[in-house]
Amino acid sequence: MFNSKKSGVFGLLRGWDTKNTIRKLQTAKHDIPPSRAGRLNEAQNFGTNPGQLGMFSYVPQHVPGPLPLVVVLHGCGQTAAGYDHGAGWSMLADRYGFAVLLPEQQRSNNPNGCFNWFQPGDTQRDGGEAASIHQMVEYMIRDSGVDSSRVFVTGLSAGGAMTSVMLACYPDVFAAGAIIAGLPYGAAANVQQALKSMYQSPPRTARHWGDLVRAAAPPPVKSWPRVSVWHGNADQTVVPANAIETIKQWTNVHGLAAEPSKLDSVQGHSRQVWLNDAGDEIVESYSIPLMAHGTPLATGDAAFQCGAAGPFLLDVGISSSFHIAQFFGIIGDVIPAAKFAAPKAASRPLRPAAEPLNSARTNDEANSKPGSAIDISAVISAALAKAGLLRR
Repeated sequence: MFNSKKSGVFGLLRGWDTKNTIRKLQTAKHDIPPSRAGRLNEAQNFGTNPGQLGMFSYVPQHVPGPLPLVVVLHGCGQTAAGYDHGAGWSMLADRYGFAVLLPEQQRSNNPNGCFNWFQPGDTQRDGGEAASIHQMVEYMIRDSGVDSSRVFVTGLSAGGAMTSVMLACYPDVFAAGAIIAGLPYGAAANVQQALKSMYQSPPRTARHWGDLVRAAAPPPVKSWPRVSVWHGNADQTVVPANAIETIKQWTNVHGLAAEPSKLDSVQGHSRQVWLNDAGDEIVESYSIPLMAHGTPLATGDAAFQCGAAGPFLLDVGISSSFHIAQFFGIIGDVIPAAKFAAPKAASRPLRPAAEPLNSARTNDEANSKPGSAIDISAVISAALAKAGLLRR
C-alpha cells in the first residue's frame, strides 16, 4: 500500500509527504463569491472525522420529510458556500424540496482547498476524507429527516474526482452521482499519476476500470449507482478524454454496451444515454461544445435556471445542477425539453479567468498549443523547481 509519509516524489525527495508536494504544485488562486450570509448551517460533531473536513448543510423549511439528499463537493480554491452560490444547489432545494450537504476541505488539511482525490488514504472505504463524507451523510440521515434510499453526490473537478471515489466506495449509500470535469475512480495514486491523468488520460480497458470500482466496496453489492457525466470539450485542465474513461468505467460496472442506447438533444446540447434491459436510464453523458474547465450554468429566474457565474462556474446556457437533479429523480415537476430555450452559439471557447488550483500547470505548459503533446516529466520537474523543491 502506498505510504505518503515515507514515499519520495518520483525518487527525488526522500521522506517528502506527497500531500505537501501537491500543495506546492498548486499555485493558482481565485476567489468565489460567498452565498448569502447564514444560508448554510455548520455542524462540527458529526463523527470522528478522520479526513478533517468541514460540514455545511442546507435543509429547506416547511417541507415534509423524509427528504432526498444531494452531497455537493466543491472544486479547488472554492468553499462550500461559494460553490453553492455559483452552482445554485440550495436555490434548487428551496424550489423542489430536498436537502443539501456541502463538505468543505480545510486549509489546515490542504492550503489550496482541494479534496485529495488521488491519495490512497483518503480514497478508500472507511478511511480519510471519504470516511468523513460518509459520516456526514449518516449524520444528515439521523438528524435532518433524510431518506436513506435517496442520497446522491456530485462535484466539480477535484470534487468530481472525489464523487467518483464516493460512488465506488459507498454504492450502498448513493443511489446516483454526477461527475463534472472529473476523473474515473482509481485514475491516480500519487502526484505523477494525477498530473498524467489530468493532462493525458491514458486509456485503459473498460474491464480494468470496472474492476477498480468492484474492488472498492465489500461484496455483495446489491446495486450500483446511476451516473451522470459532464465535461467541456475545450477543457485543457482535465482533458475531455477523462469523461470517456469515466463512461467506460461505469458502463462496464453496470454491464452495459459500449455504445449509447440513444441520443437526446437538451437545450441544444447532445446527451448520450445508456439504458438497462428494463429501459431505465443508468448512465448519461453531456459534452458541452467550446466549454473550458468548470460547471455548466444557465443563470436566471426560470425554473430550469439557477446559480451565478464566476471562475469555473460558466454560464453556457444549460444548468448542470438542474439537469443532474432531474437525473437523480428529485425534481417533481419535470419541464418538457421542448420548452427549454436553446443557448446562443459561442464564437470562441468559454474559458475561466484563472487556472484552477488542481491544474498544477507551469507557465510553459499553460502557453502550449491546444492538443499538443505534454511532457509530463518536464511539467513535474519544472513545477518542483519553481516551488523550490528541486535544483536544476
